Amino acid sequence: MEETGVVIAGTNKEDAVSLLAEASGGGRALLTPSCTAALEMSALLLDIEPGDEVIMPSFTFVSTASAFVLRGGVPVFVDIRPDTLNIDESQIEQAITDRTKAIVVVHYAGVGCEMDAICRIAEKHKLPVIEDNAHGLFGKYRGKALGSFGSLATLSFHHTKNFSTGEGGALIVNDPDLMDRAEIIRDKGTNRSRFLKGMEEKYTWVDLGSSFLMSDLLVPVLEEQLRRADEIQAKRKAIWDRYASGLGEWAEEKGVSLPFVPEECESAWHLHYMQMPDHESRGELLDHLNERGHRATFHYLPLDRSPVGEKVGRSIDGCPVTQSVSSRLLRLPFHNGLEAEEQGRIVEAVKEWRG
Repeated sequence: MEETGVVIAGTNKEDAVSLLAEASGGGRALLTPSCTAALEMSALLLDIEPGDEVIMPSFTFVSTASAFVLRGGVPVFVDIRPDTLNIDESQIEQAITDRTKAIVVVHYAGVGCEMDAICRIAEKHKLPVIEDNAHGLFGKYRGKALGSFGSLATLSFHHTKNFSTGEGGALIVNDPDLMDRAEIIRDKGTNRSRFLKGMEEKYTWVDLGSSFLMSDLLVPVLEEQLRRADEIQAKRKAIWDRYASGLGEWAEEKGVSLPFVPEECESAWHLHYMQMPDHESRGELLDHLNERGHRATFHYLPLDRSPVGEKVGRSIDGCPVTQSVSSRLLRLPFHNGLEAEEQGRIVEAVKEWRG
């Protein structure tokens, strides 16, 4: 592997790229420094300009929106479904205007959005779909890989993800018309990739772009994990299942909602969360767990109510489900090193809470 002049013994960047492409349904995979970078590439590829509107859920990480706002785009925030916490497909069409440029969906917790309906809407209005698949590598919807439905999809290899390089990401390009330009944008807007392939005598600046290349030093870390994908995903599923079985009866008694995976979806087993009855009980249980050394947390704050979101975006009907879920959701500890014994202590600590 010699793209930057650094040679890593026993490593071939194309192997990691091929494994990612296969897991994502066969599109072109381009490794990036982060999922944020991949989203920013998406905004460039779709020629987002000031005033262009991009539909997305309010319940997501800030990068989903900021990537488009950096190009002058206007995020149009749509509410989420109360069951999967994915974008509510029934509200997308009312968000479309003559300024709408794209629809961004987020496969929350690795469970697929209702892609049949979303793709029908996108086709009807001739809009590209971007899948923010930061949670969903190896997840499926109706047997088809998440990341294979949209013109573009993005992946994250942040340290919180199933597959991690500390920081890292990828852009999956499913639209053949965007593939060549994606390479140019990723490499500072130059045609250097064609030059390295012997297709140009010299390379030059031909488009907008930036330094969106993953460090070669991180590639073997990713490749090694992707080769153990079955093992890693089986371990994640076991962790998810232990939470579901260990807390199911308790949750029903306490009026707590656990994650829902529709029949048509195969989860990527990214995280396990609980929707507490109210904001107060969420805070009490968080304190209870953290005092016992079990690092529980919460996310996301609604983007449509954030200082920047209120300034540059607009929402559809105020996103009431997002507001409610955001104030009640608690994330349980979930990582590849979580052993059954430790997880058992977490489950018991949850049950000990007398809220």
